[in-house]
Amino acid sequence: MKYLHTMVRVSDIAESLRFYELLGLREVRRVENEAGRFTLVFLAAPGDESAQVELTHNWDEAGYTGGRNFGHLAYAVDDIYAICQRLMDGGVTINRPPRDGWMAFVRSPDGISVELLQRGERKAPAEPWVSMPNIGTW
Repeated sequence: MKYLHTMVRVSDIAESLRFYELLGLREVRRVENEAGRFTLVFLAAPGDESAQVELTHNWDEAGYTGGRNFGHLAYAVDDIYAICQRLMDGGVTINRPPRDGWMAFVRSPDGISVELLQRGERKAPAEPWVSMPNIGTW
């Protein structure tokens, strides 16, 4: 398992970038998704691009309340199906199953969302994951 990033939702991307740049972080990657109406900006401290902060700007969001601006922790895993099975066997709810062989979400006992991403190529879709519905929020 490898730590990837922490995601934080932001209302004003320019204002947020200014803050994080003052903090010393630099932009390492940006994704503009017109269909999904969001922008992702990945930041890292110079010389340490392995630990990133993902700023997510949802274009139509009117503001966040109740701490919902914190998104998730993210980890790359060697076998997304195996880790999801281990978590499920341990009593953890798979909130967003890895139907696509690529991405899953679970929550910690305190409700912190954790994204699991398949390292390398996505796995072929497989049961029971393909047929599993989303449960709750992630």
